[in-house]
Formats: sequence, structure tokens, C-alpha cells
Amino acid sequence: MTEPLPSTPGQTVGPFFGLSLPYGDGPRLVPPGHPDAVRLHGRVLDGAGDPVPDALLELWQPGPDGAVLRQPGSLHRDGWTFTGWGRAATDNAGQWSFSTLRPGSTRPGGAPFFALTVFARGLLDRLWTRIYLPGAHPDIDPALAADPLLSALPAERRATLIATVEPAGYAFDVVLQGERETVFLDTAR
Repeated sequence: MTEPLPSTPGQTVGPFFGLSLPYGDGPRLVPPGHPDAVRLHGRVLDGAGDPVPDALLELWQPGPDGAVLRQPGSLHRDGWTFTGWGRAATDNAGQWSFSTLRPGSTRPGGAPFFALTVFARGLLDRLWTRIYLPGAHPDIDPALAADPLLSALPAERRATLIATVEPAGYAFDVVLQGERETVFLDTAR
């Protein structure tokens, strides 16, 4: 019987991604003029509250009906296929933005959310988090209260995973360290 091999140790991420990984249509999961498009945007901030100008974010999400998508076309978008995946880099002010659709719940009564990965200099591994949406659907607030991840967190930590509603979408800041640090998920298994 063969014993499993130990995991390879993490490596410092970047800064290679600032030169090669962002691409033109990466942040546009749907065109900004799409009738159901929402803007999901925010900033990446360090522990001092300063912007991180060279971070990279990847977004995963189900479709509005909650279906987990497995469509090709994220790297070479055709202008109409929604793939549920995108990539955006931060600008000099640490700002990022996606044009996308509101995600649906992947299970009955579940809270819809975006999955977000953050790559930034100085990180040994990418960081995983979720972005929950308040008020996106009439039944969302009960779903937020019942969500296993959110209900396991203290209220002040829970708030770091919930976006702010804006007229054209949602705002969400990723805080890498400090008192307002975003809750990041342990994915090592």
C-alpha cells in the first residue's frame, strides 16, 4: 500500500501575475450593457488600510438559477455565454470590479454567494472567501441567518462577508489584515 505524499509547501505568490494573468475581458462575466448585469466591486486593503495596487482576484459563481456552470469560454469570451468565472486585477487605488449576474442559491433555502480568491504579494497561498448578498432576493435574509458558515461566526466577523447594496450592484472590500480583516476560508485538505 502506498502512503500519500505530503503536500508541497506554499510558495510566495506573485508578482508575476501583474504582468501575465489579467486579460481584457476577465472582469466581464457579462457585458456591462447586459439587462441583468450587476457591478460587483471593491478594494483590496492591507493591514494599515492602504490599497494593494497589484492584487489579483478570481470570482466563481453559479448562474441566477443556482446552476453551477461548466461552460468553456472564460478566457476567450464570446459575448453571450455566461461561464460563472472571471479574473480582475486591482488598480493603483486597490480597486477591482466585475460585471456579472446575481448568483442564485445552489440549494433550496441556501444563501447565494460569490466565491472569491485573492492573490497578492507576500501571501504564501491564495486566500479564499465568500461574498454574500443582502437583499438580492426576497428570501435572502432568512437564508443568510441560516447559512452554516455565517451562523458560525461572531456578528462582527460575519459582517466582513456581506456586501453593501448599491443602485447598480454591490460593493465589497477585501481587508487582508487587522481589526476589519475579511474572514478567509481554510481550504487545506
